[in-house]
Amino acid sequence: MTLSVLLLLSGAILLGAYFIYGKYVFRKFKISNKNLPPSHALKDGVDYVPSRPIVVLGHHFASIAGAGPIVGPIIAITFGWVPAVIWILVGGIFFGAVHDLGSLVASMRNEGKSIGTIIQNNIGQKGKQLFMLFSFSTLILVIAVFADIIARTFINNSGVASASILFIGLAIIFGFINKAVAQKKTLFVIASVIGVVLMYYFVYLGMQIPFQLDYQIWLYILLAYAFVASVTPVSFLLQPRDYLNSFLLYGLIILAVAGVIWANPEIKMDSQVHVSTENLGYLFPVLFVTIACGAISGFHSLVASGTTSKQINKESDAKVVGFGGMLIESFLAIISVGAVIVISREEYLANLTSLGPVTMFSNGLGAMMSSLGISEGLAVSFVALTVSAFALTTLDTCTRLARFTFQEYFEGMNIPVGKGLSNNRYLSTGIVVLLSILLIKSGGFTTLWPIFGSANQLLAALALLTVAVWLIRKKVNASFVLIPMFFMFSVTLTSLGIFAWKNFQENSYVLSILASVLFALSVVLIVLAKRSLEQEEKAPDKLTV
Repeated sequence: MTLSVLLLLSGAILLGAYFIYGKYVFRKFKISNKNLPPSHALKDGVDYVPSRPIVVLGHHFASIAGAGPIVGPIIAITFGWVPAVIWILVGGIFFGAVHDLGSLVASMRNEGKSIGTIIQNNIGQKGKQLFMLFSFSTLILVIAVFADIIARTFINNSGVASASILFIGLAIIFGFINKAVAQKKTLFVIASVIGVVLMYYFVYLGMQIPFQLDYQIWLYILLAYAFVASVTPVSFLLQPRDYLNSFLLYGLIILAVAGVIWANPEIKMDSQVHVSTENLGYLFPVLFVTIACGAISGFHSLVASGTTSKQINKESDAKVVGFGGMLIESFLAIISVGAVIVISREEYLANLTSLGPVTMFSNGLGAMMSSLGISEGLAVSFVALTVSAFALTTLDTCTRLARFTFQEYFEGMNIPVGKGLSNNRYLSTGIVVLLSILLIKSGGFTTLWPIFGSANQLLAALALLTVAVWLIRKKVNASFVLIPMFFMFSVTLTSLGIFAWKNFQENSYVLSILASVLFALSVVLIVLAKRSLEQEEKAPDKLTV
């Protein structure tokens, strides 16, 4: 079997799913342009900003992608590439796309508020407080992890640092231009073309003017940038940067597919399924935790209900942004698998240890792109820069999301401190950045990433639980959400139980306790949701939706 067949077949399956299964899901959520989206109802020019669907898709896709659909699938190939591909396709269509669209629509029907507020409205105040604390902790974890990754990347490749700085400057200029031509489609298209061309030129220019600083300085610069991106209007920096950056990934996907079709490499890795491995453990539940982005990821619910829901211009735009954006990410995950299965399993295992997933992805995809006549060195650098650009996108989006979560937690508290924290975005963001710095000081990527993986998938299960309860209270058959929810809870609780016991045996008591707390949190929220639905059955006329 050739890699081109795998890519084309996967693309056809995902595209067909958008129009066939997607149509069913859209109908279940009763998406209608008669509903006034929060971007118009609560328009403030800072967070609530109605925007074109292509711009919102760019922001959303850039935010949810990051390095996740690259790193996770490549590591998961340890169990075999066949189960990895199956989970990406099945998970992306029936789990991730439903999860993302459900989180987005539920948020839009609740004034663009986060999943935590939706829990409050449908499960109760205690449920909201527990979920918001968990979400906030997860976001701080993400900020710390990605700030550490990006700072180290900038040290190792100063050209990537230079290109990233140029991208930020370009995004600010594009933001002003986009605002001026917002109602003029032709001028918007012209500005977009010029912006994308300049962005690709900056990829080359950045490599010619490397910019070097040490780790600590980069770390503080990155967090200062994240602070600014969080408090300024979304149309000033965050939205235009994500929109332009999305064309890096679109270009990467197009070049990857073209390179694969032209080179038409054979899949050299065997199709054997490995139920257990020495490094990762058992296929269940590890495969389903390792491949998060690309199949289903709880972080997506925070983006969908955090920044994206506040930018949707009309409700029908949620289809391509929420459901479509997830399927595009699934296709990127398939490309990630394809980048490494053109080598033998023995070579794959050796490279995974010596090079790491991102370098393997860059080298594999760069070699295929070179078949189009592009310099292999330039192609490899372009792929690496694209991955780094999206890691930076995740950083600034997470900082804004953490600010939203922090402010929503204190909303409604009748105490001066609570009112001050819920209304002051500068103070809230400052606390987010400070806590991120403290967490980075306590440990880097290798220490924080394992617990993040489990927390992220638990977040997905909790988001599905929230959407399911919301639908049930609206008298909608929620089986298409409940089935993925039960599966994700079985995956997450099993994974956390194994993780807690393993770290306890290795005397890593902090990680063991964290895993145990996450396990307990999920059980408590399940119980609260069950009680909420039982109360509704007893007194349905007293509840409003």
